[in-house]
Amino acid sequence: MAIFTDPIRQYADLEPGDAEWLHLLVGDWQLVADLAFADLALWFPLVEGGYVSLAHVRPSTSQTVFHSDFVGERIRADLQPLVDSAWTSQRIEHVAETGSGTASPMRVQAVPMVRNGRTVAVVTSHLDLSASRMSSRLETTYRRCADDLLQMATLGLWPDFATPTGTRRGAPRVGDGLIRLDVDGIVQYASPNGVSAFRRLGDVETLEGRSLAEITTALLKDRRLVDETLPLVVTGRMPWRTEIGSHGVSLSLRAIPLRDEKERFGALVLCRDVSELRRREMELVSKDATIREIHHRVKNNLQTVAALLRMQSRRMVSDEAKLGLEQAMRRVSTIALVHETLSQGLAQRVDFDELIGRQFRLSAEVASPSQAVRTERSGDFGELPSDLATPLALVINELVTNAVEHGLSGRAGTVWLRADRRSEADGEEILQVTISDDGVGLPPGGHAEGLGLQIVRTLVTSELNGTIAWSGRHGGGTTVILELTLPSPEIS
Repeated sequence: MAIFTDPIRQYADLEPGDAEWLHLLVGDWQLVADLAFADLALWFPLVEGGYVSLAHVRPSTSQTVFHSDFVGERIRADLQPLVDSAWTSQRIEHVAETGSGTASPMRVQAVPMVRNGRTVAVVTSHLDLSASRMSSRLETTYRRCADDLLQMATLGLWPDFATPTGTRRGAPRVGDGLIRLDVDGIVQYASPNGVSAFRRLGDVETLEGRSLAEITTALLKDRRLVDETLPLVVTGRMPWRTEIGSHGVSLSLRAIPLRDEKERFGALVLCRDVSELRRREMELVSKDATIREIHHRVKNNLQTVAALLRMQSRRMVSDEAKLGLEQAMRRVSTIALVHETLSQGLAQRVDFDELIGRQFRLSAEVASPSQAVRTERSGDFGELPSDLATPLALVINELVTNAVEHGLSGRAGTVWLRADRRSEADGEEILQVTISDDGVGLPPGGHAEGLGLQIVRTLVTSELNGTIAWSGRHGGGTTVILELTLPSPEIS
């Protein structure tokens, strides 16, 4: 389906709610195209005269008439009189046959979209007559349903603002199963797919001539779990969606009430077997829960390791051994913090700003128990994939610890952390992380390569696939700049 929506807002004739009504129409008119076995086009008037096509939809129940989209194009001269007549009369206008613009003869009708007594657009329906044959009962019923919906559009009764607009997977379509009800909820017609869908729920021999509400009630085993919208859907009284389940089968239902100027005279009920979709969704939910539980257990195990390292460090006599264990403890705690964050969400992406906000302060405080060290953070990291979050958190932890222990060298000072994300001309997204301090600056021969900086270099090159550079800070101190390319969300 193609749609060209921007011009809608350019015309002053539209009143509040008109544009939303047209968007609702285009969002649901695949239903009409499938029932009518026809292409539909939406036309809107131009100030200078004529019409422009705002949207086009093809049927999924038959072959298309137009193989190329004409959205954004002006109306053909031979079609404009029909659209003009429908716009003015506010009635559906027909043309028996036409072959202009296509290789095959067509039946065309123009349907005015009328709201609050005003025509706001015109929909044309284009039916290919080249494949005409003796109409089956299914085709006759489908076309009758399409005519009813289009007639409701001329009365401003369809589309209905009460229609659900959510994108829940498994929404039923015409080809999945169609049931037509009379005003009392008795089944007048059920398509073969509709009958098959209900038979999967239980032993249903026939639907026609019976109350759909009674059939559905008899099939339900546990009525405590019934959706409260079910009675209004299976009687066709409200344009809602619901779902029923029995014997391990899930059926999605959607009702479209049929009305005229005076009253409701029937309804359409679309049905679809969504058992496999729901089973897969349950598997995904179970997998998500398992993954979160794994992250939670890993976090607990790492915290246990950190606690053991802390206990061992207290037994050390050598200051060097004690320092080494404390550094190992901080590194393990950093990894545990990432897993704790991952255990709290469904996505395998981390809100790095929330994570590093705690870690940044903690790294500086642990590395400076006897120093007055301030920390300042600016910029936004945003969400990062988990495979980048862990090494990046470790790198920042090591650099902040290094800035406190060696840059400030036992005196008071400040450590700054800044994040900048930018998009390159080729579409790549770059994250630049800057860590600065106002300490003693780099030694004459450059910084010493201790274990911490060796860890940093290894993580930057192998895990983050980035670059890192040290330089003197303007005003005194040291600046470290880390740059890495972020993978796109689809890849990550």
